[in-house]
Amino acid sequence: MVSKNQIKLITSLQQKKYRIVNQLFFAEGVKVIQELLQSDFELDHLYTTQNDFEDVLINKKTLIHENDLKKISALSTANSCLAVFKMPAEKDIVESGLIIALDSIRDPGNLGTILRLCDWFGIHQIVCSKETVDIYNPKVVQATMGSITRVNVRYIDLNDFLSQTKLPVFGTFMDGVNIYKESLPQEGIIVMGNEANGISDELEEIIQNRLSIPRFGDLRKTESLNVATATAIILSEFRR
Repeated sequence: MVSKNQIKLITSLQQKKYRIVNQLFFAEGVKVIQELLQSDFELDHLYTTQNDFEDVLINKKTLIHENDLKKISALSTANSCLAVFKMPAEKDIVESGLIIALDSIRDPGNLGTILRLCDWFGIHQIVCSKETVDIYNPKVVQATMGSITRVNVRYIDLNDFLSQTKLPVFGTFMDGVNIYKESLPQEGIIVMGNEANGISDELEEIIQNRLSIPRFGDLRKTESLNVATATAIILSEFRR
């Protein structure tokens, strides 16, 4: 059985300020929770409606009713389990290989998908502006499908970071050079911009290499690509 205090704590973790205060976040669904359990993330407590997760210690697991799970779930249709984890200590950014930089990405689904893409293409580091949606937002955690355990995400001052880095910096723009005709390096920082406004003017001044994904449609009236879709194309070309 889950107590009123536990319900209050877990539901409060839907808000960033309470996640920071408690240094906790939660994940839902068997696959995501299993991925987190098999990683360096430390379990605080698991709540499940099934007799599963046999490897979890009995004092770290509570069998609950479906109605109680609905009370603590952030999903419109609750899954069979929810687990609270401790936030890990932040890791330093190592300036090598390819790094994705996200400038004010606001949609949780986009951030989660970008994490999965980085995991797929072997990108181990993402740096985010402080205006980017929180990595521990329940919708982001859900959308990563476990990739949150394999990609290091840091929130930093992107202006300072990009101004000081020795790596080449690439940005995506409508008027950039055709990415399909460029020779792309194995190391660098790729900046992806906000869903509505693209890369900020402040960061644009720092970016040395402007790339674009050309439109091939006959009318060419599509204004832009979804940022996660654009990230997939960009990463594919860098890896190719």
